[in-house]
Formats: sequence, C-alpha cells, structure tokens
Amino acid sequence: MFLKNKIPFILVALLLIVASCKAQSKGISNAKKSSKQEHPSLILTKTGVENIKAQLGTVPLFDKTLAKVKAEVDADILNGIEVPIPKDFSGGYTHERHKRNFLILQKAGILYQILDDEKYANYVKELLLEYARIYPTLPVHPQTRSYARGKLFWQCLNDSNWLVYVSQAYDCVYNYLTEKERSHLEENLFKPFAKFISVENPQFFNRVHNHSTWGNVAVGMIALVMDDAELLEIALHGLKTDNIDPNAKDNDGGFIKKKGQKVGFLANLEEPFSPDGYYTEGPYYQRYAMYPFLVFAEALQNVKPELKIFEYKDGVLLKSINILLHLTDAKGNFFPLNDAQKGMSYYSRELVSAVNIGYYYGGNKTNLLSIAKAQGEVSLDDAGLSVALGVRNGLETPFIKKSIDLSDGKNGDEGGVAILRTNSTKDALTLVMKYSAQGLSHGHYDKLSFSYYEDGNEVVQDYGMARFVNIQQKGGGNYLKENTTWAKQTIAHNTINQDETSHFGGDFETGSLHHSEKYLFDVSNPNIQVVSATETNAYPGTELHRTMVFIKNDSFENPYLLDIIKVHAESEHQFDLPYYYLGQLIATNFKYTTPETLKPLGTKNGYQHLWSEAEGTSESGNAKISWLNKDRFYTLTSVVSNNDDLIFARIGANDPNFNLRRDAGFIIRKKNSKDTYFISVLESHGHYNPVSEAAVNAFSNIKKLEVVYSDDSYIALVIETESAGKSMFTFSFKDNSKNNTHQIKIEEKAYPWKGPYHLFHM
Repeated sequence: MFLKNKIPFILVALLLIVASCKAQSKGISNAKKSSKQEHPSLILTKTGVENIKAQLGTVPLFDKTLAKVKAEVDADILNGIEVPIPKDFSGGYTHERHKRNFLILQKAGILYQILDDEKYANYVKELLLEYARIYPTLPVHPQTRSYARGKLFWQCLNDSNWLVYVSQAYDCVYNYLTEKERSHLEENLFKPFAKFISVENPQFFNRVHNHSTWGNVAVGMIALVMDDAELLEIALHGLKTDNIDPNAKDNDGGFIKKKGQKVGFLANLEEPFSPDGYYTEGPYYQRYAMYPFLVFAEALQNVKPELKIFEYKDGVLLKSINILLHLTDAKGNFFPLNDAQKGMSYYSRELVSAVNIGYYYGGNKTNLLSIAKAQGEVSLDDAGLSVALGVRNGLETPFIKKSIDLSDGKNGDEGGVAILRTNSTKDALTLVMKYSAQGLSHGHYDKLSFSYYEDGNEVVQDYGMARFVNIQQKGGGNYLKENTTWAKQTIAHNTINQDETSHFGGDFETGSLHHSEKYLFDVSNPNIQVVSATETNAYPGTELHRTMVFIKNDSFENPYLLDIIKVHAESEHQFDLPYYYLGQLIATNFKYTTPETLKPLGTKNGYQHLWSEAEGTSESGNAKISWLNKDRFYTLTSVVSNNDDLIFARIGANDPNFNLRRDAGFIIRKKNSKDTYFISVLESHGHYNPVSEAAVNAFSNIKKLEVVYSDDSYIALVIETESAGKSMFTFSFKDNSKNNTHQIKIEEKAYPWKGPYHLFHM
C-alpha cells in the first residue's frame, strides 16, 4: 500500500526533473526565471491597476482618455486581425499596418487590465500568435535602403518600436496566457526578435544614437517581462563583441561607433545628454527618444528599483523632460534644430507619456499639470492616474518658459543652445541661438545660427529637415537627397558662409571633432538679454564671434534684436549672411534689379538650390527691408557698405520634384574681406487688420544704425530712432568678466562701463 501510493509521487517528481532539465537545456534565459515575478510590472503595476479601478468614473481626464482608447481598440478588433507580409517603406500599407498593430496591442493589453474584459486579452493573444506564426520564416525586409534592415519594417529602428510597445502588451496579458502559449511566443517570436535586433544587427544595437536607444530598450523591456537576466544585461551594457567596422557609417553619413565607446542603454543615457538634460541630436529626436528612455526607466524602477535609474547621472532623465518643454515655442512646437520636422510638438504621444512620468517620479511638480491639461489626455497607467488626479484637484500651476542656456555634450562642455525670451506683456519674442556640438548623424553644419519667433510664429526660420515623414509619395516617407544637398548645408541657415562652402566642408567626421564656445550668457537684466559665442574651427584660419541681444527700449513698441557678427580671417574671402524671413516683402530702402531669367546662386554646397531673384546695393550705409508676416510688421536694418551685395533669394532651384519649400531669403554678401562685421537690428512693430484694412505702426523706428567705434577688442554701435533719440551699445570681445571695467574714446569723449557690455542713452 505504501509503495502503491508512492509511485505516482515518484513519477511526478521525475517528470518535474525532466522538465527542469529541458528548460535548462534551452539556455540561461529559462534558468533565471523567478517565481516571484508579478505581472503587470512595466508601466502598470498590480497596485496601480487596483488604484485605477477604484478611481474610475471620478477622474475626468483619465476617464476621457480611457473612453477614447476603448473606442479606438474596439474598432480595430471589429476590423479583424491583419498581419501582412512586409514590403513597404514608411507610409505604405504594410508599414502602417504593423505600426498600428503595435500601438493597438499595447492599448488592448492596458484595457484588459483596467476593464477585466477578456476580449482584449484574447485579441492580444491571437494577434501575437499570428506574429509568432510568420516571424520564424520572415526574411529581412525587401527594401534595401537602411544600414540595418528590419524584418517587419524596412529598418531595425521600427522593429524595435514594435517590440517596445508589444512588450507592454505581453506584460499585461502574461497571466491570461497558458504556460504553453507563453513558451511558444517566447521561443518563436520574442527571443528571436530580440536576437535579430541585437546579435544579428550589432551595427544598429551597439552604438550611441536614438536608433540604438530604441534597440536597447526593446531588448530590455522584453527581458523584464520574461525575467531574462542575460537579455537585460545586453540591454543595459550592450554586446560584448560586435566586430563593427570602425569606418562604417549609417544612412545619414554618421559613424556607427567611435573607438572605445561604451554601448548599451546606460551609455545612451550617459553620453548624448548634457548635465542640463539637453540631448545632442536636438529636440525633435529627443522627443522621439524620450519614449523608450522613460518607459524603460519606469519599468526598471518598478522591477529593478535597486538600480535607482531616475537618479542616474544626477537625475538627467527627469531634467530632460523640463528642458524639452523649454525647447518649444509659444504653441508647443519644438524648435527645429538639426534634422527636425516642423509642427512636432508636446502634444505628441511621447510627450504625454514623458509629462506623466516626470510628474509621477519627479516630485509631483505642479507646473507639469498645466501641460498635461493642455494635452488633454494622460497615459493609462499609474503615472497617468496621478496626473489626472492632480488636474482634477486643481493643483496645476503655469509652466513658465524663461530665457535659458543649455549646455551640450556629455560633460556640458561642448557648446550649447541659448533661448532668449522677452516675456513681454504682449506677444513674447523668442530667439534661439545654436552654438552646439555636431549632434551626431542628424546634425547640421550651422554653427552660430539662429531662429526667431513671435507668439509661436516663425519670423526668421530654421529650415528643418527635407523629409515628409510617412508620406509614401515622397521618397517612401524617408529622408530626401535634398536633406544632404540643402537642409544640412550652412547656407540653409542664418549664419556666416565663407566662399560658398559649408562649415567643416560639410564633412561629418571633421564637424564631430569640434564645437562652438560660449562667450557670454546674461539675462540678469530683463531689459538687456545677451548671448554671445565663438567659432574658430568651421573655416580654418577664420574666427567668428556672434553676439545677439534683446533690448527693451521705451522708444520701441517691442524689444528689438541686435545682431553683431565679428569676422576675423587670415586671408580675404567672400562672406554671406542669409536671413530666411517668412512673409511678404513690403519695402526696401535700396534699389535692386530682377533678372528676366532666374539662375541658381551657385553650383554646390546648397547654393545650387537658391534662385537669385534680385540683387542691389545701398549707398546710405544701411540696408533696410520690411515684411509682413501673420499680420505683424518686421524690419531688418543692417550696416552695409556700397560694395556689399544685397541678394534676394528663393529656395527651390535644381529641385525637379518640388521637395523643397519655396521660401524667401535675404543675403548680405561681403566680398574680398578679412576683418569685417555684420551688424543688424530686427524690429517687430505694428500690425495689419485685413478686416478694417488698417495698417498701424507699419514703419521702422530706426533712422540710422552706425558703427562709431571698432577695434580688435571693442565695438560701439549707435541706434538713432525716428524721434531723434539715440542709444549706444558697447561690447568687449576679449573680456567677459562681469566685474572688470572698460573705456573707449569717441570724438575725444570717454565712455567708461563695467562688465562686458553696456547700453548708453545719449
């Protein structure tokens, strides 16, 4: 009797041992499973789900988002499961279907957790099983443009997007699935998927770039769900060996990897962010990368709190959210630094998630609630609930964007980006001056460039990138060749061009070795805000020093912008300074001629894309142009000689496919120059009412702009107004100390001052 009862027990024990051996034979992944792993645990937690359920129906912003997501997912479920064989670029049917699938999968998983409705879990299961059915037989994507082709998409980057989102769905339905179903999905879909974007594509995975951030996070997220320590180690620290060719470049011309460079998620968190939280690729790609950065950080905080990921590099991730919000205009659009599509804003899904995570893990800063309220939705998770509760309880305070100087580079010593804001009682004026590092492969050759805004409207623009994202008719939605031949070139930006060549010769490797240097940033006096920076490597033998100043003067309707560029060259060159103004030209104070036949301004380095529409000169010492934009008047007054060429140009030459916008530019050209200055004042004034057809204050207030003193160390400029008022701005190029005193003599009169600059009222 004893043996008879014991036999079944022995058989069960043997079966368990055999099963254990089989699991171990499949590798370290199964061997390191933990029975304590809870699900969900990435962006949703079990406790968080309970809190959400308890608050449903009482938190308007959360309830509104939930209803919207439910309607969207329900419609997709009715449409049925679609998993097409991949063939298209961005914007094409298969690309967009797989993209929609990963977004819906993530949302369906969340709905299952919150609503306890098994139809959502079943939909996730069936869709994942279909992917598991086709994935083992999929070749690499048939489109061959990418340096790292994916399987579901034309590049591994989008495959990684898929896995980041789908990992969250898998986490939400993990306990709904049987052990057999989980094993099937992991062995036939998730592990091969993670291997493909990492081990099989090290040139994509083992680098510092927003691409690899997505790859690292994709592997890390699925590792956390599967409790796979080996995969998590790869995600955090990269592959130990990769055999990447040291000369290998990506599709944007950037080097894949530098010698001795650390890789993995932590390296991508360490190197591209400055201590301030500025991301070297620029705000457009920072926005894109913030989603993987933050959701993985959130998941690590929930599953591996001992890593203290939100404290890494002095809390740089949480800092970066605040900085990214500052890198927007009055309408919430990101400034288009480097490669950037205009119109991308903090209303994007990435920033909804970022604001929620920043609030939840960053000390419940109430100014973030005002952004969330404007966004009108929250993430359906623990962080989103906390934000929705804060908004419901009326805790929000305004998010005030101030003038700010942001350092670039890992250690904050590779130049930066400065933003000056007037914060006037009327429409705020905003200046963005870029003196940063190259910005990896998405960087442009535009040291000391600037853009200028009023009330969120571009006045003097940065072109952005030449790409129509996800519009299939335009190059498959990918970067167009004009991004290289125009948008990245120096002449496409509002900065100095020497001899019709781009900074660093348009060479990425050279540009990556250098950065501009901050000379001065001072906003201590709201009536005089100054940013000044130097560039000594863009053109060998030439030094550039640009100083831009917002000056508030009661004689002017709005603060005006003073632009001073000092050029010192060892030999004579041609220097061009373009201003890409938006709007309709109204008037000039000089004569110009227009050709009967348009010709390109040059043959290469971006000049081939500019039509020369008119040319003139000025003998008055000043060149003045006025234009109308968004019912506001603007006037640019520049100090010129009668030898300077004044060129009206328009983008669009040598562009047979109309890939470029036909925007206007005004170029000041100085020929055969060594030591010279470009001095201008930009005024915002008056307005035009198309209903009453009335123009108010339509004329410039500047009667004369004059350089009254200049040498290697100082410059003095006199600004005379139409009302006969005068002011003089002095600046020291050699001494930026706030405590040192200076003095110059003009017509035997001494002008002393303290600090690097001063405004004299005469």
